[in-house]
Amino acid sequence: FFQKTLTAVKNWFTLFGWSKGQNPISVPYSLRRDVCKVQVTSSQEKAFKQNLGKDTKTVYDMLFHLSGQLLPGITSSQSLPLDPVERMLQLHWQHSTLLAFLQSQGAYLSHVMPEFLLEPDDYKKWIKVQSELKVDVKNSDVFSNKHLFILEDSIFETMSKRAWTDVLLQVYKVFVLPRVSSCNITDLFSLESVQNMPRIKSEPLSSNIYSPYERTILTWLNKHYEKNRKTVWKDCQKGEVPQMRWIVNFDRDLLDGLVLAAQLAAYCPYLVATHFVRMYTNPRTPEQFLHNCLILVNAMHAVSLTIDIKV
Repeated sequence: FFQKTLTAVKNWFTLFGWSKGQNPISVPYSLRRDVCKVQVTSSQEKAFKQNLGKDTKTVYDMLFHLSGQLLPGITSSQSLPLDPVERMLQLHWQHSTLLAFLQSQGAYLSHVMPEFLLEPDDYKKWIKVQSELKVDVKNSDVFSNKHLFILEDSIFETMSKRAWTDVLLQVYKVFVLPRVSSCNITDLFSLESVQNMPRIKSEPLSSNIYSPYERTILTWLNKHYEKNRKTVWKDCQKGEVPQMRWIVNFDRDLLDGLVLAAQLAAYCPYLVATHFVRMYTNPRTPEQFLHNCLILVNAMHAVSLTIDIKV
């Protein structure tokens, strides 16, 4: 499950997380590596700044693209110190600032430590500095042994991958999901065919699983499916018109591809004759489910929705 989630997160942020088109990422490797656009280097005992190129995109560029905000104290041309320890401390402060900023926007990241977002070598430097300083916990929030986790290399990599995945998921939650608008959902309720459908409440406390924005999407799925199912599959080659259903989740209720096909048909009705009439309207076997999903993915490709969805 985690690997599927990681793949979905990586694909979405690769395609939509950046300005000026796609930017391939790997979690956590490229996110840990690409932390600045200007690198301080030395030559003959003189330090100078080297621009790493306009194609270098950092997590701060991604946040600015999605939220329109820069992190406090961090600029788009941020450079890092030449000294390895100072560089590590600067990165730890930047990651702390990142986490604090996201939490101020409503992200749930109290379980993610800034050091988990570091490169493995920087994490080892952090542990060494923490162990050597032995600063009184009461006198320092930064250098303290209160939350010092000493992890083996393999365990740290697992923890870092999970930490960065959680950061990206929370970025999506606080900056992308709130763009969902419910202004047009109420118009669909006036349709006679959907008036008897159970309603999905959008109040914040009506669900401990889905946010109000996710419940708005579920409502949108329900309305378009019920509105279009009789039209899309009235001349179906592999069954009768599918039955009415109440869509309450984003996994099991979407498995047969019919709900998503109804959404596509609402905006691209020409796909009905070329693709959707060949779908099984009451699939029972894995082969029939696969058949429907292959048609759905082919329909997405036909309208250039190339979002790297695997069947």
